[in-house]
Amino acid sequence: MMFNHSLIEQAETLIARAKTAGVMIATAESCTGGMVAGLLTEIPGSSDVVDRGFVTYSNAAKTEMLGIPARVIAANGAVSVEVARRMAEEALLRSNADITVSITGIAGPGGSDHKPAGLVHFGLACRDKPTRTEVCRFGDRGRDAVRLASVATALDLLADGVDLFG
Repeated sequence: MMFNHSLIEQAETLIARAKTAGVMIATAESCTGGMVAGLLTEIPGSSDVVDRGFVTYSNAAKTEMLGIPARVIAANGAVSVEVARRMAEEALLRSNADITVSITGIAGPGGSDHKPAGLVHFGLACRDKPTRTEVCRFGDRGRDAVRLASVATALDLLADGVDLFG
């Protein structure tokens, strides 16, 4: 199993809470490449609450699968608050979920002074609730570490979303 014990426990707790609240979850992932959806579906019984995951690694995928206009991506950059917000909102519209989380960032290596490795934007969209965004600067600590920290943050955001429903 590729996920550590702590992430598995976090996912198990989230799945149980989502079942109790009666909510469905979807993900829209870029830099994590589907890792959040993969972790959630590691948990037996997750099919009761996990609807789908959108892996939109390229800008074209963000446009084709989630309907984010190319001009929005060009104006803001794929790694931006605006794109994270839109990813979460569009995943909500294109799924049967009540809660969606989005992740777009620079896991590394690379980046720039303006958008360094470890910069990750998140969105949390919930039916009939305002969309929330969050930015984390994990630092240039290596691709795997940034991606795993992003997964943990996404699970925390989803838990916050579940709290809104029950």
